[in-house]
Amino acid sequence: MDVFFLGTGAGVPAKLRNVTSIALKLLEERGAVWLFDCGEATQHQILHTSIKPRRIEKIFITHLHGDHIYGLPGLLSSRSFQGGESLVTVYGPAGIKEFIEVSLKISKSYLKYPIEIIEIEEGLIFEDDQFTIEARLLVHGIASFGYRVVEKDRPGTLLADKLAATGVKPGPDYKKIKNGEEVILEDGRVIHPEEFVGPPQKGRIVTILGDTRVCENAVLLADDADLLIHEATFSADEEALAHEYFHSTTLQAAETALKARAKKLCLTHISSRYDRNDWKQLEAEAVKVFSNTVISEDFMEIGISLRMTD
Repeated sequence: MDVFFLGTGAGVPAKLRNVTSIALKLLEERGAVWLFDCGEATQHQILHTSIKPRRIEKIFITHLHGDHIYGLPGLLSSRSFQGGESLVTVYGPAGIKEFIEVSLKISKSYLKYPIEIIEIEEGLIFEDDQFTIEARLLVHGIASFGYRVVEKDRPGTLLADKLAATGVKPGPDYKKIKNGEEVILEDGRVIHPEEFVGPPQKGRIVTILGDTRVCENAVLLADDADLLIHEATFSADEEALAHEYFHSTTLQAAETALKARAKKLCLTHISSRYDRNDWKQLEAEAVKVFSNTVISEDFMEIGISLRMTD
């Protein structure tokens, strides 16, 4: 599980920061990529990476401001010419369905793969045997959602060397033991799975917020998260401006991470008023409150380490 930043700027594209798009790479977990927002030129940013558009399985839109959605019709269209045949599901606020369908219709773009568009409300919006995804409304000028991605706990690692030492040969019995089933050997011995499987792997949590003022739902979504990705459009001394434009400061993002007991904070959606020389200062403002903070840059990648259960 890795988070890859395709665009980390706010409002308009800049030379060093494209507008917002974040890829959650789940290649080992499910051979797929989930995209969060798709600002203008996201597909061009992808060209500079190893990400394959055909692997994009789900797209989550936080809100309908242009710097978060203008790249979506182009990406969906191009995917047809890049080997994409599998279903893509797009989640987003009311209006995302009309935006996509009208864009494709007017441009006479025909997708060669099925697409499902789900206009979401607060609550659990997705669950399978691997993940759950919860959405909550934030506080912005229009409906803006935050997403909490929770990986379900997984069985521990099979202790294959220990099994081999007891005379159990690789094969179907290994799978049974991994799944928690007892196995009776030909000589009558009973293999108890708890003796040959390592500690369970606790599921990881990634929280990705859309644009927002400080709010309680941001804290709830980020509770105990391994990684909180929080907008920090303005510096700490621009709190009044941030409030006026329904955004957050570096300091406010750090305070949210602290309240939520998140493990790591990544600042993104950085205004173009701040150049490269300012970025470390923006990071330092947040670090004063929440020490494990980094500021994102385009093409930065953050790995999410496995947890172990207590």
